[in-house]
Amino acid sequence: MSAELFGLQTLPCAGSVTGPQGVQVSGGCSMSVPLTAADPQGRDEPTVLQQAVRLLVLLDRCGLPTVPADPSGTVAVLRAEMQLQALDFWLRNPDYLAGELMTKVENGELGASYLQVVEDLLEGQEPDLHWYPMPRWFHGAYEVIDDAFSVLSAYGLAVVRRVGSAKSTARSQFFLTEAGRGAVEELKKDPLLSWYIGQAELVKLVAGNDNGSTLKKRQYQQAEYASTKLGTKIAPIHAGVAARLEIAQAAQANEGGTDASTSPAEGDT
Repeated sequence: MSAELFGLQTLPCAGSVTGPQGVQVSGGCSMSVPLTAADPQGRDEPTVLQQAVRLLVLLDRCGLPTVPADPSGTVAVLRAEMQLQALDFWLRNPDYLAGELMTKVENGELGASYLQVVEDLLEGQEPDLHWYPMPRWFHGAYEVIDDAFSVLSAYGLAVVRRVGSAKSTARSQFFLTEAGRGAVEELKKDPLLSWYIGQAELVKLVAGNDNGSTLKKRQYQQAEYASTKLGTKIAPIHAGVAARLEIAQAAQANEGGTDASTSPAEGDT
């Protein structure tokens, strides 16, 4: 499974890309960047194939094991589109993902070593290149995934099933096949696409076992998310997360200095 299959190729770093923090990434090097379609709001849109890669790795890393009643040949499942959309939002918006990690560090759920992960998400070139804002609708961040999932289905990597009969209760369930899991293992070897796997693992870390409605409620706690007008792209929170990171790093440095100054001097007993 090649990178070209998913709409990626190696391109020179001509021009620049503006990320959520307003910093332009530019230069004359040769690097791998995603091919995208033009976005009328100023940021390129991901291709259908890139969307398919994200859905594939989210199913693999965040899906629950299937049960005997599920379709034959499937190994993992996300049982609600709301959950999948919420997970995809964090994968597409590294600043919001960084904010969730910061909250866990501040609450003592994660160690201070994750501050470096947060910094990489905020300032690293790779997350910036993969930043694709989502529009907000009535139930939060949402983007049509039918075409992307059709790609996965066509390759036998995933299947979708509708459960329930009435429109008010019917919902889609998204299954990863054995072939899909094998494809993710192949993606690990790809220098371009393996990045998505690491990001999806961070998404799983912050999502925990929360269902779709709980994840959406958590995302709505961000004022920028909640105040975004319907149908427009959700605003970034880079500046706010960066400020929290700076405070946490300063506190960590002070604690380190205190530990050093209060530790017994060499030879003391």
